[in-house]
Amino acid sequence: MKLLRFKKEGEEKTGVIINGGMVEIRHSILEAAKSPPDDLKRKDFYSLEEIKILPPVQPSKVVCVGLNYRDHAEELNMDLPEEPILFIKPSTTVIGHMGSIVYPHHSQHVDYEAELAVVIGREARFVDIEDALDFVAGYTALNDVTARDLQQKDGQWTRAKSFDTFCPLGPWIETDIVPSNQKISMKVNGVIKQNSNTKNMIFPVEELISFISNIMTLKAGDVIATGTPPGVGPMNLGDVAEVNIEGIGILQNKIISRK
Repeated sequence: MKLLRFKKEGEEKTGVIINGGMVEIRHSILEAAKSPPDDLKRKDFYSLEEIKILPPVQPSKVVCVGLNYRDHAEELNMDLPEEPILFIKPSTTVIGHMGSIVYPHHSQHVDYEAELAVVIGREARFVDIEDALDFVAGYTALNDVTARDLQQKDGQWTRAKSFDTFCPLGPWIETDIVPSNQKISMKVNGVIKQNSNTKNMIFPVEELISFISNIMTLKAGDVIATGTPPGVGPMNLGDVAEVNIEGIGILQNKIISRK
């Protein structure tokens, strides 16, 4: 089931993707993920062109994982990490499908990073690995936009990862995929730049949830970005970046300059 947040006639609402369009529902995304709605036939059908798609959730934090694909580690000639490498993107980085990524004046090198994102469905603290997937509302696509020159200059990642608009998320959450075996790719201006599969993750989703929840409380609606495959590279003004994850769909965003 694909669930989305959208805006129509100035109002923010929730919907379900059906037959290439969308049906509005009364529940929030997290409520609908727990209990599939039964009122779909009583609602109007909209085409996706009639609505503005919003980020599927408004997380209190986005917890990201660095170097979590074996093929990416091989590409960089780096040893596999013994534990997940974590950093956080602030909530102000989040934008939705078709939102614009603003190229900051501070940077001369901004990279794309296609990632599978996990949406937490209920508060998670001290979660065991075997119970971890019970805390998942669904999955979506994410672009971990990074000012690479600033990351290298600073020697740590906060500034490079935290500019407003640096976390495109969406277009919706999918509740019914297997996160451990999905194709993941990135296209820039229609050209494939990244192409891998989530089976190449070093730390799978359930291990990440357990590890992170034993460090910090994950709130309902929080997002875990599970790392990027090989092929990371730069985006330039006017480029269109598309994260495509099997079973979810395409997250598309254009890079623009700050006004």
